[in-house]
Amino acid sequence: MKVLEITGGKELSGTIRISGAKNSSVALIPAAILADDTVTICNVPEITDTDALSDILTYLGAEVRRASESIVINPVTIENKEIKEEQAKKLRASYYFMGALLGKYKHVEMYFPGGCSIGQRPINLHLKGFEALGATVTNDGNKYIVDADELNGANIYLDIASVGATINIMLAAVKAKGKTTIDNAAKEPEIVNIATFLNNMGAKISGAGTSEIVIDGVDSLKGCFHEVIPDRIEAGTYTIIGALMGNYLKIDNIIPEHLESLTSKLTEMGVSLDIGPDYLIVNSEKNYKPVNVKTLGYPGFPTDLQQPFSVLLTKCNGESSIVETIWENRFMHVPYLNKMGAKIEVEGMKAKISGPTPLKCCEVEATDLRAGAALVAAALTAEGTTTITNINHILRGYENIVEKLTDVGAKIELKEI
Repeated sequence: MKVLEITGGKELSGTIRISGAKNSSVALIPAAILADDTVTICNVPEITDTDALSDILTYLGAEVRRASESIVINPVTIENKEIKEEQAKKLRASYYFMGALLGKYKHVEMYFPGGCSIGQRPINLHLKGFEALGATVTNDGNKYIVDADELNGANIYLDIASVGATINIMLAAVKAKGKTTIDNAAKEPEIVNIATFLNNMGAKISGAGTSEIVIDGVDSLKGCFHEVIPDRIEAGTYTIIGALMGNYLKIDNIIPEHLESLTSKLTEMGVSLDIGPDYLIVNSEKNYKPVNVKTLGYPGFPTDLQQPFSVLLTKCNGESSIVETIWENRFMHVPYLNKMGAKIEVEGMKAKISGPTPLKCCEVEATDLRAGAALVAAALTAEGTTTITNINHILRGYENIVEKLTDVGAKIELKEI
């Protein structure tokens, strides 16, 4: 079993360079199926999620090569066959193969995807979108069969502005006949990045980043070169860590406007920030003011950052609150923070954090990806050496986290026990 051992209290100084966005990469890799020639995607993080998706592509018969931060995919040799349960359940984003395979071959067979247990994560919006385009969906236990004689453009309204459903419908619709409109589409930067990728291949997509996306179907898509945007969640996580322990800690290779919901809250708290065109510098301060946070879809405060942010709120002078509106199990890290000395009360989808409270070391478990990030942040500020178990969740989403933190002064070790 792999664990992280972190000795807290170390000042962090230097530069952390942000990797490509996990939430873009995990959609771009399956989307490469739609091309009729080789695709090169650069700035792809080397994390277990991208490895799992590459393995599925290889299983389907694609030629896949990793070259430093790039991935080169030739989908010409793909055989459209069933994606097995053990492959699909490794990560939630395996469901993007549904949209990509349906869009190209009009048929897909795969099992229900896996991922973190942060709440009910049905894919009904994805399936309704496929049906609106003309597909028939059959559910056989945990297996889905999605089939169509042809796909035709449609007007699709999403009951919830779901990132996954927005992307999956885009993938299925790019080669459909006629025009597709997605209303109440999610607006996240990753969706813009994926639409740009598809347009580089020859798709005709407009409105990405707004609540209405229009897709005019095309007959074919060509190969292309594409770059993944910087990971705003990784950047936000390290910025929060800098607010806890930073001494002129530079977070480099960012798009500052992607972080505005976080940096505005940090400024409200009293965190020292110097924001440049593609970087920010953060310093830890004393006497932070309490703040209230409510998670929302972009451009609101990201649900993926509320868990690490809750650690910072333990340092505020007074009572802060977090209202979670996206996932109902986003507070599974709280018992472990309380075990470390925090004073957090959870009622339903709201948490009340009383501070300041010093944190102390103990053994804790990463129950999901962002809970793991929160525990890393807590361990870095805690007294003594904290052991974090079940760290595969963390490695799914943070490239070279041990090396990046070690390089700026943290005492953190990945151990096999």
